[in-house]
Amino acid sequence: MRWSEFSIKECIDLVNGEKVGSLSHADLTFDPRTGEISSIIIPIRSSWLRHHGEVKIDWNMIRKVGPEMVIVDSNPKRNRQE
Repeated sequence: MRWSEFSIKECIDLVNGEKVGSLSHADLTFDPRTGEISSIIIPIRSSWLRHHGEVKIDWNMIRKVGPEMVIVDSNPKRNRQE
C-alpha cells in the first residue's frame, strides 16, 4: 500500500473506540539499521483550545488496515514484541 492511500485513513483505538487522529499530517519514524517503519507520529491540534501535541503509535500496535480506517491497540500487554 502506498503512503498516499494509507494517509487518508482515520486512526481508531481498539480499546476505547475513540478516534486517535488523522494520518494525513502524520510523520513516520524508521529503524536506521533495517529501514523498516518503527512508528507513526500523529499531530494533535485543537484550534479552540490552542492545544498542540502528538500521539506516537508504534508499528506493532496496528491491528487492522481497512478501507477507511486503521485500527490500533493501545493495550500495552498485547503490544509486546515477541
